Amino acid sequence: MTGTPNPETISTRLHRIATLAREMPGVALRTLAQYIDIACLREAYRRTRKDGAVGVDQQTAEQYADDLEGNLQSLLDRAKAGTYSAPPVRRVHIPKGDGSQVRPIGIPTFEDKILQRAVTMVLEAVYEQDFLDCSYGFRPGRSAHQALEVLREGLMTMGGGWVLEVDIRSFFDTLDHGQLRVILRERVQDGVLLRLIGKWLHAGVMEEGGVTYPDSGTPQGGVISPLLANIFLHEVLDTWFENEVKPRLRGRVFLVRYADDVTAVFSQEEDARRVWAVLPKRFTRYGLTLHPEKTRLIAFRRPSGTDRDVTATPTSFDMLGFTHFWTRSLRGSWVIKRKTARDRFSRALRAIAQWCQQHRHAPLSWQHAVLSRKLRGHYSYYGITGNSAVITRFRYEVRNRWRKWLNRRGGRSPMSWPHFHRLEERYQLPAAIAVHSSYRRAANP
Repeated sequence: MTGTPNPETISTRLHRIATLAREMPGVALRTLAQYIDIACLREAYRRTRKDGAVGVDQQTAEQYADDLEGNLQSLLDRAKAGTYSAPPVRRVHIPKGDGSQVRPIGIPTFEDKILQRAVTMVLEAVYEQDFLDCSYGFRPGRSAHQALEVLREGLMTMGGGWVLEVDIRSFFDTLDHGQLRVILRERVQDGVLLRLIGKWLHAGVMEEGGVTYPDSGTPQGGVISPLLANIFLHEVLDTWFENEVKPRLRGRVFLVRYADDVTAVFSQEEDARRVWAVLPKRFTRYGLTLHPEKTRLIAFRRPSGTDRDVTATPTSFDMLGFTHFWTRSLRGSWVIKRKTARDRFSRALRAIAQWCQQHRHAPLSWQHAVLSRKLRGHYSYYGITGNSAVITRFRYEVRNRWRKWLNRRGGRSPMSWPHFHRLEERYQLPAAIAVHSSYRRAANP
């Protein structure tokens, strides 16, 4: 590709934006669009996934690359002139939770992804100077595992406490456009960028051949949606909690947020109940509502006594796909461990079983390669300290379902267990490995 951007040049530009934002806290920046030029779009193209699902125009990354320079120049001209028209997103549905519900995902066109990526790069440089340490979702250099570790370490240091699980009802579907614009203008007053964001917020949603135009929400699946969500919740929750709530509480407290997944921990029950009471009013002010059943307060204090049977009926809570619970360490002390949440385990296993059923007639070598990638992906997220037994059981269940559907290939000899054992000698599934184990980190500093 001609004119490939120099990452150092782009990095220098973004660093310049970050420095400006850091030196001017609370000041609305007006000249950000100047940093979006052809080099910026080339870098945005480089960062955009090329194997993602196509949008409403069915254009693939390969087709877009046939005239890349011409397409990028046209995109830049339309964006700067205000003539760019945000196409509708293509709506698909994916399983949510235990699989009994679905989550709507909006898939932009490939060109729209590039422009959203470019705007995200610029806005990210600004807002990363403002975001607080309690926020971990969809931020550079931050991850779900870091959020989980901060949550566990904070609870261990505090000796447990009162855990407030906050569930925002349909957050991405109900995000108030007017409130978001007000929040954005407090920090960004660049007309080009605000106009583009407005177009994305009002872009239609295509589903089953028809196009609708929601008056609220930002589609999950859009490149810029996670950043807009972080900007919104930074104002609605993070800064409010840090500047107004914390100083009024008597005990220790900390907040961990990953996108719209929120957990607050309190050392004193009184503080927890005060925040629990005022939280719905705060969210209602910004057009959001809390789920009355899923938002709950849990007494997650360190158990007393010395009997190991105390762990038989413990309190627990889930965050980011893991169940947190108290148990005894090998040395006999109380520790917080985490394991794959039951609904996540079932959903992942159900998806693999369905895949095995659909592809049972495919070549064994290909099935083995795909299943191995799926398992390694599962280990890369759920393979944490203390969860080895659960991911080992997951591998065992995947192995059984693979054999089950191989045994149901019509017109072929049955896949008996002896036959499957011989097949495994050639097509061994990857062993369950705790990728994020603290013991592995200690052994390989």
